Amino acid sequence: MKNRKKNSKQRGIQFDFASYTSVMHLYRKYTFLLLLLLALFCSSCKKSYLDVVPDNIATIDNAFTAKNEAEKYLFTLYGYLPAQSNPQYNPGLIAGDEIWMDFPALRFDDVVLRIARGEQNTVSPRANYMEGYNGVPSMYKAIRDCNIFIENISNTSKVPDLDADLRRRWIGEAQFLKAFYHFILLRSYGPVPIIDKNISVDAPISEIRVKRQPVDAVVDYISLLLDTAAKKLPLTILNKTTELGRITQPVALSMKARLLTMAASPLFNGNSDYNSFKDKDGVALFNPSYDPQKWKKAADACKAAIDICNSANIKLYTFPAQLVPLSATTTTEMSFRNAVSESWNSELIWGLTTNNNTNLIQSISAGQYDPANATKAAYNIQLGPTLKMAKLFYTKNGVPIGEDKTLDFSKIEVLRTGTHDERFDIAENYQTARLNFDREPRFYASLGFDGGVWYMANSPSLSDENTWHLESKVGQYGATSANPITGYYMKKLLNWHFEWSNYQFQNYAWPEMRLADLYLLYAEALNEFQGPTADVYEYVNRIRARSGLQTVQTAWSNFSTNPTKFTTKEGMRLIIQQERGIELSFEGQRYWDLLRWKKAGQELNGNITGWDIRQTDADLYYRETTFYSRHFIVPRDYLTPIQENNLLVNENLVQNPNW
Repeated sequence: MKNRKKNSKQRGIQFDFASYTSVMHLYRKYTFLLLLLLALFCSSCKKSYLDVVPDNIATIDNAFTAKNEAEKYLFTLYGYLPAQSNPQYNPGLIAGDEIWMDFPALRFDDVVLRIARGEQNTVSPRANYMEGYNGVPSMYKAIRDCNIFIENISNTSKVPDLDADLRRRWIGEAQFLKAFYHFILLRSYGPVPIIDKNISVDAPISEIRVKRQPVDAVVDYISLLLDTAAKKLPLTILNKTTELGRITQPVALSMKARLLTMAASPLFNGNSDYNSFKDKDGVALFNPSYDPQKWKKAADACKAAIDICNSANIKLYTFPAQLVPLSATTTTEMSFRNAVSESWNSELIWGLTTNNNTNLIQSISAGQYDPANATKAAYNIQLGPTLKMAKLFYTKNGVPIGEDKTLDFSKIEVLRTGTHDERFDIAENYQTARLNFDREPRFYASLGFDGGVWYMANSPSLSDENTWHLESKVGQYGATSANPITGYYMKKLLNWHFEWSNYQFQNYAWPEMRLADLYLLYAEALNEFQGPTADVYEYVNRIRARSGLQTVQTAWSNFSTNPTKFTTKEGMRLIIQQERGIELSFEGQRYWDLLRWKKAGQELNGNITGWDIRQTDADLYYRETTFYSRHFIVPRDYLTPIQENNLLVNENLVQNPNW
């Protein structure tokens, strides 16, 4: 989709300012008017809210005199979508425990990485989605523009050359984006002001100083808005030349499923850590009571989304047969790998194109090196999966490495030599660590490593026999001064048509939501509400089958030291959570999952480790090395702080706990 933005004067919006205004009360009973935040560039300056109220209304009206101009305004709304494919600015990728990098960064903006390094703060918050700086856009500016668009397009006397069906669809798209931008705020801050209508240019200050709304009210508002939008949206995109990336019914209902699953999760459902978190009037901003029915609502939303995806012919991706036959091993791995990095594949529910250029993440995470020519080795690979993530993937038997009763992973650093039978995953006769052997297909599809085979479309043999493999110890062709610090590469994110020799990438739509994610959300919600029913197993096993794994029941019964784990809600919960960590690795979901599960205090504390990549000898290279010891403060770090100056300007706002 084209991302065409009008400048601030054309659109009648003062983008010189770092603030946003407007508001509403839930269920449309009361209208409050919001203007959030501060002034241009100077976070320490106090300005009246009225200083940033749009006053060029006539210019805004001009934007809705013709279809062509109004469409440009619609594209502006898409222009606020965060750059999720850019790990520099996606907290879901860089603030969690999946990847790490050298510090200080080389050729890389580390502003969001500093969250993981414990440098979040109230003076200038990292990933400040409210005001739109420190790596991310302003969601309140985005919502303001959504409100302007919806108000004007809903007026049938405006844009006279816009037919009724298209008018309805455009309103639905704007309503979805408005809901999504609220969702991003909710996910980061918890209770936030709900915004439905923009502030009047002559509104008194008393109407502008809004309050944060309780979490449940925000969830209900977003859910209702997504339902409203879905009714106006098309089932599929018909014009695939110009409209891919636009919002459809499956996108809207899938985001509702994600919203309600998050709302049912421990962070937002009966979280006793926030019992005393109230606004200035004493209104509780978190419901202290656990409600199991929230899981039922989440499961129903997931099933409705799955059904609409089925109607749209969205299905799990499988790698098609090639002219040159590939082994079953490689074919299985490519089915998983390409479900992410093959553009517009059958599994994609919502692919982000606006502000999302995956060439960057491919270059800084998966690399530029040419196995045939050491002089073209990479110089800018920066991000590497942590050793913790390498351990997370299952064994070839489909169970965790610490549970497999037939395979010993107690000494992950012990060297082993690749055999002929293992040649599609590990170079034959090449020595690498024990951790890299006997792993599930998703391990080899997701991770590049020293000695690992890396099949690409331009394989020198045109097949997976005698194809590329990586050698990355010092002195070898894959080793450079800027290799990923951990010794692992995010192979999964590199499109298989990349050509090492001339550094040619194939861009793809960033998978903000794909069907596997939705299946696992459904299994999680069902398990939390009812325990491990047949449908819980069914939807997890669909994911596993695509990656060549046995069912949960078979794998645990035959290979696990805890063979009945899958028979209890608690055991199946752990299985589903690990499945999500594996299946959605490096897609920006794990960090938010750890937060909503209230597991960040456990998982985001401790040492970040990898191999010692500065060694030439394998015995020295394969030593677990600590790069950083991180600290996640509970419960403070579960919510992003509001910039402190906002609390001074608006006395009705309250800060998140312990900030």
